[in-house]
Amino acid sequence: MQSQHFSLPIRVYYQDTDAGGVVYHSTHLNFMERARYEWLRSLGFDVHELINTHKLQFMVRSIEIEYFRPAILDDLLHINVNVIDMGRSRISIAQEIQRDQTRLVNATVHVVCVSTESLRPIRIPPHLREKIETPT
Repeated sequence: MQSQHFSLPIRVYYQDTDAGGVVYHSTHLNFMERARYEWLRSLGFDVHELINTHKLQFMVRSIEIEYFRPAILDDLLHINVNVIDMGRSRISIAQEIQRDQTRLVNATVHVVCVSTESLRPIRIPPHLREKIETPT
């Protein structure tokens, strides 16, 4: 599968940091979630439409994460999204957080497409699969 690439710039604000101005480790997960949301939007899918019309949503199944360097107050970060694999109901996504060209965090996020009614895995719909598989 050819990789689907997306990057979201995010500025680090005071609320994202501890008293020393360093970004909390869990805040990186929020940044990555926001980037995945905006990635879906860039493909033409509104999350509310997926939930209300298509009766599906993506839920995180697992995350593998490594922290290399800290992000600090007022940094401009780029949160990258790259699809690395897609199964019947799951998508594996490589995410990286960078400041300039410096890698701060790497993660592999496995999400599963689930029914909003049962919260059980369902097949990724063909129209969504097609958009995800088309390289940008």
